[in-house]
Amino acid sequence: MASFTRRTILASIGAALAAPAILTRAHAAEVTLRLHHFLPGVAPMQTKFFEPWAAELTAASNGAIEVQIFPAMQLGGKPPQLADQTRQGICDIAWTLPVYTPGRFPVAETMANPFMVTNAEKTSVAMHKLMDEFGQNEYRGMKVLAFHTHDGGKLHTRDAPVRSKADLKGLKLRAPNQSTGDLLANLGAEVVFFPVTEMVVGLSNGVIDGCCLPYEVVPAFKLQELTSYSAAPAPAARGLYANTFALVMNQARYESLSDDLRGVIDAASGMALSHRLGKQFDEFEAFGKSVVEKQGNQIVEIPVEEVAAWREAAAPIYDAWIAKLNDAGHDGAAIMARANELLDGG
Repeated sequence: MASFTRRTILASIGAALAAPAILTRAHAAEVTLRLHHFLPGVAPMQTKFFEPWAAELTAASNGAIEVQIFPAMQLGGKPPQLADQTRQGICDIAWTLPVYTPGRFPVAETMANPFMVTNAEKTSVAMHKLMDEFGQNEYRGMKVLAFHTHDGGKLHTRDAPVRSKADLKGLKLRAPNQSTGDLLANLGAEVVFFPVTEMVVGLSNGVIDGCCLPYEVVPAFKLQELTSYSAAPAPAARGLYANTFALVMNQARYESLSDDLRGVIDAASGMALSHRLGKQFDEFEAFGKSVVEKQGNQIVEIPVEEVAAWREAAAPIYDAWIAKLNDAGHDGAAIMARANELLDGG
């Protein structure tokens, strides 16, 4: 096999971005990597990221790497099992959420706490740096390809907008994770937890009054038709929450590759990929917001002063998270301080 320098790898990746989706291989693939994820095959994450990224790996390796994508858990199991499936070699690469296995990857979960997000691009970079500094041992048996988040969540409601704590009192809201649920409960909402797939039924039959999700999720579930209002913190404030994600590869599979092919993987992963994924999710967010606007739903802004009061209500949640990090053998206060410093541009 010809040697691939970092320069030629990056040049090939750039060419792949500009090339048609159908690529002509120089020869048959030497390595087939199975990528497993939980979203349907028509989801933007597959069509706008996984498929182009897979094509880039093929082009950069001169056809030696082929990535087979298995959406919607087609290799079996449930989404919380994706990290273990990667570690065990059931799949070679998986895209998963640390919150699927609460407490198992506490450093990676840290930015899923309330108000730990600016936008997806900046927060994804901050998360990657935080993991480099504090979380290098969390994904044993796996090579981390990227970390990222989505943009800050919004409050989507059926019957009335949310501008203040008073508007939350008594509202039945579906929460996206435990810490966000704790915040909403502290603010007076009645919180329920169930899978996002059951959310549509809950909104349709009145079991819940609303949900907390980023705009990027709206089109897939037609939330713009089930809700009439969306509320987001003022631009000067941080977002309500963001779940964190990890793109991971089986370590043994990675190490079994030739030096050249490991170089291809390395050039197409790492901080640059985290940055790219975050930017991609900001684009998904902008599209989701446009769908809400096209529907004619009212978008309201939660004032900066109100958000500051909500952040005070999150203080016990931060204290509990620091204790959880400490119990896992980390310096919880240092991790939280550094996360905030990175979010503030440090």
